[in-house]
Amino acid sequence: MKKLHIIIIVAVILIADQALKYYIKTQYLLGEEHMVLGNWFRLHFVENDGMAWGWKLGDSGSWGKILLTVFRLVAVIVGVFYINKIVKEKQHPGFLVCAALIFAGAVGNLIDSLFYGMLFSSSDNGTLAVLMPEGGGYAGFLHGKVVDMFYFPIINSTWPSWMPFWGGEPFEFFSPVFNIADASISTGLIIILLFQKRFFKTEPAAAANPTVETNVPAGDDVQIS
Repeated sequence: MKKLHIIIIVAVILIADQALKYYIKTQYLLGEEHMVLGNWFRLHFVENDGMAWGWKLGDSGSWGKILLTVFRLVAVIVGVFYINKIVKEKQHPGFLVCAALIFAGAVGNLIDSLFYGMLFSSSDNGTLAVLMPEGGGYAGFLHGKVVDMFYFPIINSTWPSWMPFWGGEPFEFFSPVFNIADASISTGLIIILLFQKRFFKTEPAAAANPTVETNVPAGDDVQIS
């Protein structure tokens, strides 16, 4: 697999990710939801201050947000060199595709964190966000919020009353709201875990005591060292 193939994979994911985020950001009110397939697949607009799948590091707008964005930036820079390295080493094509998926997802969410605060107006005021608003965006550099929209509440139920701690509490599967970048990262990681033996084949170890062939006849007065 060539570098061009990696670039194409990353570009396609980034374009799809950013195009959908732009559409949701400018056409949906914060918290707005629309059914796509029944009740189990919905587009639900939320903004995420933290990591993938809505996890957070510290409070919104705090040192945790800056630290997370800087970490993403460093990870992406390191990822560029790593992908270049494994392409030169001609690693398994499946592993290269997974690396491209993970890298593209990381870049997709990094763009939100770096620039969305400066590019868009706030979605918190009950109006549709605008690209490049007069007076500037809703936050500064490094403080952008990641746009999420995919929501799959496949199961909505309650825990059995006899269960300790959670008995009678609402239960939902699958509750996280995520985006294309999150899905790309998760897909790459899952495939690597499932096919790691195929991706990272190891050469069989050499025999401990290899047999040495010789044309010299062995006898009582001939020593072979």
